[in-house]
Amino acid sequence: EETKHLTEAMSDAGPTLQWDASVVADKHSIGGIAGNCITPIVVSIVTAAGVTMPKSSSRAVTSPAGTADVMEVICDVEFSLAEIERIVAETNGCLVWGGGVDLSPVDDDIIRAENPLSLDPPGQVMASVLSKKRAAGSTHVILDIPYGEGAKMESLPAARELAEDFQRVGDHLDMAVTTAITDGNEPVGQGVGPALEARDVLAVLDGGGPASLRMKAVQFADQLFEHCDVEASANAILDSGQAQEQFERILAAQNGDPDVEAADLNIGPRSLTVTADRSGIVSRIDNRQICDLARRAGAPRDAGAGLEFHCEIHEKVETGEDLYTVYASRQPKLDEATDLAERIEPVRIRDRGDTFVERR
Repeated sequence: EETKHLTEAMSDAGPTLQWDASVVADKHSIGGIAGNCITPIVVSIVTAAGVTMPKSSSRAVTSPAGTADVMEVICDVEFSLAEIERIVAETNGCLVWGGGVDLSPVDDDIIRAENPLSLDPPGQVMASVLSKKRAAGSTHVILDIPYGEGAKMESLPAARELAEDFQRVGDHLDMAVTTAITDGNEPVGQGVGPALEARDVLAVLDGGGPASLRMKAVQFADQLFEHCDVEASANAILDSGQAQEQFERILAAQNGDPDVEAADLNIGPRSLTVTADRSGIVSRIDNRQICDLARRAGAPRDAGAGLEFHCEIHEKVETGEDLYTVYASRQPKLDEATDLAERIEPVRIRDRGDTFVERR
């Protein structure tokens, strides 16, 4: 009850957006999963199908990059309400920073306090997400709730409880909220950090990119189509190039270069590549440790900082083979990340002869 009323009060404390469309789609992840930047891809697919999706996103709180941080690498994300309405009228959607237009302004004040402390309590997560959605005029929302070791929700029962609470608060606000409880035991994509994640997004829209990022984006776009009662295929829209064309229209409307390519993005010039100290099979990639490493390197404040994977879970590696590379713009930040990398084990390798029970 407290969270319901907190959410309502937070969304009422600032301006709101109103749309003529009867269905206004939205999507959000509670975060905690490295490289999980599916939102730009989902928005491109869904709006290409004619669905209105004005996506306002937050900046990173405890992660190395929020959607707004990633988009800011390639276009503007701060707009007035009138400008957002113009962008949506032109393209069916947008990818903007919600704090730039004071949607649920109390939430932004709370996030400024949470950020340096890396705090993100469940009640505030629900109030933060749904107050922003209500203020943005969303009618149909899908929420990504990852669970697993290193994720914010470490168990399936905890994820289910949070999902039910989200739906109860959504009902209170007259929003159609659906949830997807997803595997949070490993990162999504290859890059972690604003520019590195933007590079993955551009690659997927161009027909390539990390398979895990594409697969999850397609899954969420299809589920959102079903939730909004729209007949469309995310795979078909992505394969035909319609999603890429739509993303380029959104970039142009948000003062970005629609011809930008993954190779154009500036990645931190200083780097450290960590290699396998033994041969075996990658048994674990720890989301929390990966996020800590990328933040220590300077992300998200430094857009070019972060981390890139060279391996996946269950993959065989040999001694000396590259596991991941940390990027930073300044040597002191790389030194900080190097010191941390020497004390932790974000990528775990088991010997091929070890007894091992695979998690699903």
